Amino acid sequence: MQKSLLCLLIIVYTAVAVPISSEYSEDRTYPRFIEFPDGEGNMHTVDLEAEPDMELLAEIERNPANNQYLLYTRRNQRISQTLVINNANSITNSNFNARVPTVVIAHGWLSNQYTDINPTIRDAYLKKSDVNVIVLDWRRLALSDYATAARGVPAVGRGLGQFLAFLNRVTGQAFTEMHLVGFSLGAHLVGNAGRELNGRVARVTGGKYHGHFYIVFFFFKALDPAGPLWNYNTNRVNPRDGVYVEAIHTDGGYTVGGLGIGTNVANADFYPNGGISQPGCYTNLCNHNRAWEFFAATVTYNHLVGRQCATQTQLTWNNCRGSQLRMGNDDLRKSGSGMYRLDTGRRYPY
Repeated sequence: MQKSLLCLLIIVYTAVAVPISSEYSEDRTYPRFIEFPDGEGNMHTVDLEAEPDMELLAEIERNPANNQYLLYTRRNQRISQTLVINNANSITNSNFNARVPTVVIAHGWLSNQYTDINPTIRDAYLKKSDVNVIVLDWRRLALSDYATAARGVPAVGRGLGQFLAFLNRVTGQAFTEMHLVGFSLGAHLVGNAGRELNGRVARVTGGKYHGHFYIVFFFFKALDPAGPLWNYNTNRVNPRDGVYVEAIHTDGGYTVGGLGIGTNVANADFYPNGGISQPGCYTNLCNHNRAWEFFAATVTYNHLVGRQCATQTQLTWNNCRGSQLRMGNDDLRKSGSGMYRLDTGRRYPY
């Protein structure tokens, strides 16, 4: 399995369910210099206080077309078709079907269209039902240093929002039929896409938003949202980014090695196995990746069910007794709120 996803520090864990504290995780600070591997598993030192590449960030801000939108359907399950913003022919001449739901997948840092998350989630959806799957490849920014990539995420997210507005205009597909799935930095990215449309699209049928605009009916899955540089970042994913925002936390540990944000950021926040160490994992990278692996499995089986936790203590000691809510899956009419605990197995489908 390609290991080009976000990984800042490798720490050996025992495979036990360790309690998580949202308050502690929110206050967690990272050292300036952190070790992480590249796509080949070679370790490098990253400076979280490094000066971002302002020239690259300015280009990303100016030109949303830097993003690639790669369409897969049941008619082209392996060979993508490229959709281009402001090019209506690229959409009308493709296999895009406005009568079926659309799923957008946004990868994380040091990744691209070929990273395992994309074909895994793509195949789970296409085997399950007739959908449009759009893989967002934002490698131009994602392959830059972490400080630059994190700072540029909001601009990439706004570009995605503009593309989805264009897709809506060309095809007439309702925003109610669009489901955005983002992993790590990609989780914050899709949140910013929803924010872009909530600010630009007025009077879409639905409930009022802040007394002025009507909320766009996006459904979000934030898969272990990235932690470093995001704990106090106002651009991070939040419950107001869509009509239903769900987060799956798998690596939000007490130590600086935790790659996920480890605190509630959504309408419904799921903490599988306590949200820190996952059965069968011995590194932060494995724990982090479990978020999208769990999600892909739930698209196929819809089998992982959380119990709502009334207090942090219940979550900590795994004695939540609240209502049940299924984690993940492909249900576009799903709703729920609160934090949920569930336990999984060590191997697929968990």
